[in-house]
Amino acid sequence: QVQLVESGGGLVQAGGSLRLSCAASGIVSSINVVGWYRQALGKQRELVASITSGGSTNYADSVKGRFTISRDNTKNTVYLQMNSLKPEDTAVYYCAADRYQRSIERGRSVSYWGQGTQVTVSS
Repeated sequence: QVQLVESGGGLVQAGGSLRLSCAASGIVSSINVVGWYRQALGKQRELVASITSGGSTNYADSVKGRFTISRDNTKNTVYLQMNSLKPEDTAVYYCAADRYQRSIERGRSVSYWGQGTQVTVSS
């Protein structure tokens, strides 16, 4: 089993920055891919960024150039640095982890989820 705990959400003005953290504990060796998703009120959940154990990253077009996903293996933590935030980035952000990249890409049958952290960007 793996436990994921997100932190770092909050309220920020448009143009500002936040850094989200996802700390993993448990049998972390079973994890190959970590993704950050978000779900805005009344909208479907979307994959924002993902990172593999080898360090390969992918981003949604809406956040490319503004968000950066990274990992610190010594701390079993994945980060999402969010810059130039926009009101449309407002959502609950979830960290997720799985052995298989396909599960993260599809958002289905994902093994582990965090509890979510609220990000609110004011205009």
